[in-house]
Amino acid sequence: MTAADIPTTSGIPNNGGEGYRFLGFPAFDGLVNWDFTHPNEIAGLTPGLATAWKIDPSDHTRWIFTLRQGVKFTDGTPVTADAIIWNLQRLYDEKSPQFDPAGSAIVRSFVNMLDHWQKVDDRTVAIYTKYPFSFFPYMVPNILIVSPTEWQKSGRSWTEFARHPAGTGPFQISKVVLGQFAELTRNANYWDKTRIPKLAKMIVIPMPEATTRLAALRSGEVDWIEVPPPDAIPSLKAAGFQISLWPYPHVWPYMFKMTDGSPFKDERVRQALNYAIDRDAIVKFLNGTAKPAYGLYPPGNPYFGTPELRYGYDPAKAKALLKEAGYGPDHPVEAKIMISTAGSGQMLPEPMNEIIQQEVKPIGFDLHFDVVEWGTMLVAKRNGPDSPAGHGDDALNNSLGFADPASMFRYFSKASWSPNGINWGHFYDPKVDALLTQAQDSFDPTQQTKLLAEAHGRIVDDAPWLFVVHDLNPRALSPKVKGFVPAQSWYQDFTHVTVE
Repeated sequence: MTAADIPTTSGIPNNGGEGYRFLGFPAFDGLVNWDFTHPNEIAGLTPGLATAWKIDPSDHTRWIFTLRQGVKFTDGTPVTADAIIWNLQRLYDEKSPQFDPAGSAIVRSFVNMLDHWQKVDDRTVAIYTKYPFSFFPYMVPNILIVSPTEWQKSGRSWTEFARHPAGTGPFQISKVVLGQFAELTRNANYWDKTRIPKLAKMIVIPMPEATTRLAALRSGEVDWIEVPPPDAIPSLKAAGFQISLWPYPHVWPYMFKMTDGSPFKDERVRQALNYAIDRDAIVKFLNGTAKPAYGLYPPGNPYFGTPELRYGYDPAKAKALLKEAGYGPDHPVEAKIMISTAGSGQMLPEPMNEIIQQEVKPIGFDLHFDVVEWGTMLVAKRNGPDSPAGHGDDALNNSLGFADPASMFRYFSKASWSPNGINWGHFYDPKVDALLTQAQDSFDPTQQTKLLAEAHGRIVDDAPWLFVVHDLNPRALSPKVKGFVPAQSWYQDFTHVTVE
């Protein structure tokens, strides 16, 4: 892993998407799971602990989930409607004995529209949203389900539960050595017989330094690394290692702070920085393991829309916009950017940011970096932009995904202003909000796409982020690793992987 530490193993992993990738979805299910069986498409949804879900036709805030029968947690206890309710209380009921503040903060940053729930009968649960939200099923995979009985056996402590967690996933977390590794073993009783792992064991090790990961792969210490150093890819290929590259819904941006005192409150400054960077140079540095980004979505995506602006490398235009805003090389924009040393989807954050810093300085930007550990940035993102966790920074360099149609709601709606969501910079455009509200009220896919595309076009023109690159999800595998088919997802299916 690129993480600096083992993600939490209590069923709601920290460390962002990489935490969910390795110690979330392999060991735990949601009512709804991600579908990794169509690698040529962005991963959609598939039944998990619910065999079906539907909106109540008389109440568009009420979603009805029919539970899968006969599923057991790895501690042998059954998955029931009461267990599902107990897990929802863990995350949303601060008065419940099992309330988990850390897990709640992680899930609520994505699923902030959930309001309350109801046990309909032993095999049916209803979940209510605060307002009609047609994309709600895409939020549900983030709510992973764990065993209430095991938590009770663990002394009603999430810290103790994390030492021997019980979920329902294809793997079971069997050993945790804090700061060193987590071991997952095959769950031979997994309810989906097509996804019982072929591997007997998978060991996950945090290694934030790309060169350390490279050395571990070359020496045979590990069989798989996330994000190999780009300049090492040719030699790895020559030595017989496998390089996996595949598009997935991911963007590497700066999230600009829009509150008073930030230079990025001025739209012209935000647009200028988008014109000031040479995306192709960054892609070249990354040895082709990314492609330029011109919005949250790439051109060609149905949601990209028709923005008026296209942010190619145009220093003259950047200077003109800065001059309009009262800045220039003799009076540069001073801004402090929070960047991480490594982390989930962060690629190679320090050298990439140094390239940006050097590119934009002659144009009139003087960027300073607040270098933090990945977990520190995730805490900052979930708090308000002017909170102490934000360190007074003017932007966060936090890579983000767009795996579901609700992505723009999470990142750009006023309803998702941090700390109630992850619109960290407090961007607000009334027209964008109206379009997103209409899209989430609609259950017509054609209408949804039209509205989301229009919203995205406006977002690109407003430039609430610096859009830099889309990652191609590079990883390097030993020649011994067989059966891995990358999904267009932050997350991956390890159940068909073997090692010879």
